[in-house]
Amino acid sequence: MLPGTLESYWIDSTPATSYPPLAAGTEVDVAVVGGGIAGVCTAWEVAATGRTVAVLEADRVLTGVTGYTTAKLSSLHTLVYAKVARAFGREAARLYAESQQSAVERAVTLSGELGIDCDLERVPGFTYAESEAALQDIRDEVEAAGEAGLRASFTTETGLPFPVAGAIRVEDQAQFHPRKYLLGLLDDLTRRGGSVFERTRAVGLEEGEPCRVTTEQGSTVVARDVVVATHYPVFDRALLFTRLSPRREFVVAGPLSAHRDPAGIYITQEQNTRSVRTAPYGDGRRLLIVTGEHFPPGTADVTERFERLLAWTRDRFPGVEIAYRWATQDNSTTDGVPFVGPFHPGAEHVHVATGFGGWGMSTGIMAGRLLAAAIAGDRLPWADLYDPRRLHPLREAGPMLKLQAEVARHFVGDRIRASHVDSVDDIAAGSGAVVRMGGEQRAFYRDEHGAVTALSARCTHLGCIVHFNDAERAWECPCHGSRFGLDGSVIQGPANRPLQRKDLDA
Repeated sequence: MLPGTLESYWIDSTPATSYPPLAAGTEVDVAVVGGGIAGVCTAWEVAATGRTVAVLEADRVLTGVTGYTTAKLSSLHTLVYAKVARAFGREAARLYAESQQSAVERAVTLSGELGIDCDLERVPGFTYAESEAALQDIRDEVEAAGEAGLRASFTTETGLPFPVAGAIRVEDQAQFHPRKYLLGLLDDLTRRGGSVFERTRAVGLEEGEPCRVTTEQGSTVVARDVVVATHYPVFDRALLFTRLSPRREFVVAGPLSAHRDPAGIYITQEQNTRSVRTAPYGDGRRLLIVTGEHFPPGTADVTERFERLLAWTRDRFPGVEIAYRWATQDNSTTDGVPFVGPFHPGAEHVHVATGFGGWGMSTGIMAGRLLAAAIAGDRLPWADLYDPRRLHPLREAGPMLKLQAEVARHFVGDRIRASHVDSVDDIAAGSGAVVRMGGEQRAFYRDEHGAVTALSARCTHLGCIVHFNDAERAWECPCHGSRFGLDGSVIQGPANRPLQRKDLDA
């Protein structure tokens, strides 16, 4: 049995929301599809320009990817600056740094101006290496980040309770409670006349002047502009799924005494990624938050990955009792820079924000500013850098081919496999598996009492066969990252329809 509550601390420590579903059609200047950090920040920035705006969220706001983040608010994105400078030039790296650091400062400014108590703390950020072999990458990043305009330096001294070979240290970074911050923005958004609709899944988009968004309940939102901020775009007309690679990471968290606080935000690419930060926890304690063990959705034996992260945490921070564990998911683009801007080459009034590469806090805030400016007819200096219409064939050809080969492997290979197990009788209590029955593959889950639920194993996005995640008890699509509950309900897109219920018998 894995320790800790299978829930995000951010969700557990804040009140639940209760915005109404959209019961009838409405008309606004801007419709924002998605109630995570990118959607909420975009909606707030749009409302601040005096435009009317409505947020449509399929479930409850801030309970998706944003509710399961580690909430580092940083412009130091592991080793991004050397890569961006090599691929796109030093000016692109400078614009990346300027846009991301301005997002950090935006959160600091707005939390102060709006009186949002979100546990925001200014701390340095570190990307570190424990091995001498990785030191050159660290030194290259120090140089590239410094040239990009960040206050970067090389150091061998950190607040971590173990030695490092070297690290890049960047000043003026931050950490905060993401739900407290964004719930504060939502309160101010509604005061400005903005609307928020929960349990309102968008299933259709008609582009035009105006645009129309249709919901699962049959209501229609008419808007001049639409922003698709659903983490992974739920509308595929731009074919962005061919340039997005999903991955999940585990998080474990537990209290430690304040004197053991490493006083910073840390990350290393070694050991399949390790990320460390703390948060205020009361009674003179801090909540240690450790992230790592990234893997593609649909990977087998994910419990073992959770156990490796737990073992690392206990080894490096002895005595910490795990109180929470959860997992997060994000997408990376094939050229390493997020997509924020026009949805596709012909789009005039439809915009998208996706591919944040694990750095959704600063990028989500940045996306809100960038998209609100574009809708208002302004253009921020870094708009071209993030424009989804860009295409760099030489840089992207290899990653795109690799990504599509992996999708094809699952799409074809998972169909011709006879079965994931031989029969439903082989499925243990509290577990799930795919079994071929009646000429099709079905996803079966057996609960602790022996009751079995049967679903179609075909993902409702593009038809790949789902796999069972044994650590989180969910069905996951290995092709594009859609996730489904044990009852088939959609947890995460791009799918926007549930898995079909099936009979237990053939």
